This record gives sequence, structure tokens and C-alpha cells, in this order.
Amino acid sequence: HLQFLNRHTNAVFLYFLRKHAFWLMKGECAVRVRIIATFLILCGILFGLHTVIPPQHNPYRVLDLSESVGLATRSQLVHLKRNPKLCRQVLARAGIEFSEFDETSHQSACQPEGTLVLQRSATPYSAAPLRMSCHQLAALYVWETQIVRPQAERLFGSSLRQVQTYGTFSCRNIAGTRRLSEHASANAIDIYGFALEDGRDISVLSDWESDAVEGLFLDRIHRGACRLFSVTLGPDYNAAHADHFHLDMGQLTTCR
Repeated sequence: HLQFLNRHTNAVFLYFLRKHAFWLMKGECAVRVRIIATFLILCGILFGLHTVIPPQHNPYRVLDLSESVGLATRSQLVHLKRNPKLCRQVLARAGIEFSEFDETSHQSACQPEGTLVLQRSATPYSAAPLRMSCHQLAALYVWETQIVRPQAERLFGSSLRQVQTYGTFSCRNIAGTRRLSEHASANAIDIYGFALEDGRDISVLSDWESDAVEGLFLDRIHRGACRLFSVTLGPDYNAAHADHFHLDMGQLTTCR
């Protein structure tokens, strides 16, 4: 990106220099000269900002899954949604083990294309393997490594042993509607709890309204999910979500 911007900035500068050299040498067209100078200064400022802004805050940077969550992380995830090849490269660079889902081996009324199967992440999941879209997997990994794991260590002094999930892909409608769920596109996951290395279990159903540290943990990771996923739903949304978090990278946007 930096090399591209540098080449692009130099090209723009040479273009304007050649196009307006006559007026610059003659000292004429002062207004035009000021416009050109202002434009070049702005190019320099933008280039400078691009080099100093931290990657997680720069929407023009490619997502690095090892970076903490920043102002631009959400838009970087959306960019991966539009670029499946780049998305796979980002996952591979992070060391996530995955494979392409063999669509010929699964007969279903719902056949989302280009989905992946998660083989290994930073934390084991209770239901495995999990089938997801690439950008959903990227968002899940960021949430798991940059939000859930740090909060577990900060609040409990213990590492995360397992993420407990009801699963991802399911060819079904949203409960009580005729509209397909994001689960039908392998674009969602339901999380119902967490197991820590010290033997402690945290349950969305039992601990969501708790005044203890478990409740604080769930509140923080729920709010963290809202910064990453398009849709984050929990017990406050409705009775159907009383026992789990629903996280998806679909078209809608809500945090409840």
C-alpha cells in the first residue's frame, strides 16, 4: 500500500508539473498555481497520514488479525467480504487452519458458495468442525483473540479453554418468520458459553444478568462483538436468544 501510494503521488506530481510548467515558468495564472500547490500539499498530507496512522485505525489498510480492534477494523472486515481471495490470505497469515468446504458432499436446500471449514483456531470450539463464510471466520477470530481471550485473562486471571457454541451453518428460517437466517448462508454463529482453564464455566443463560464478574465479562465481550459483527444479538433482544449470543456478518446492522 505504501509503495503504491508513493508511486501514485509521484505520478500525480509529475503530471501536474508537465501540464502546467509553462504557466509556472512564466509566473502567470497565480490562481492556478495556488490550486496546484494546495493539491500537492494535500497529497503529501494524505500520504503522511497513511504512513503514521496505526493499521487498525486506517480503513485503507488490509486487516491484520493480530492487531487489536481499532476504528477501522469493522470496515476492514467488510472489505474482506468483497474480496474472498484476500480474505483467505489474511486467514492463512494469521495461522488459522481451514479448508474449502466440499459442496458436492452435502445435499441441502441451502447451498452457500465458497464457504470454509474451520480446522483449528487459537481456542477450541465445542462443536467442530465449523462451516462459515470467510469474512465471518475472520470476524470470529478477531473477537475470540482480541476481545474474549484478553477479557478472560483480565477479569478471571485464567486463560480461555473452550468456546461453547450451538454451531454455524443451518438451513432454516429466522424463528417466527419466513425469511432465511444468516445461518443458512454459513454467515452466523451462536455462542452459549465459555470454559476457562481454571475449571470455571460461564453461561450466557445463567450469568448474563449476574452482578458478579461473570456478568461483567459477558457484557464486555457482547459490546466488543458489536464493534466487529454486523449483527450481535443477546438475551436482551428476545426470549429466543436468552441462552446465547448470535453473531453474524450479514446485510443488516444491529446490536441488541
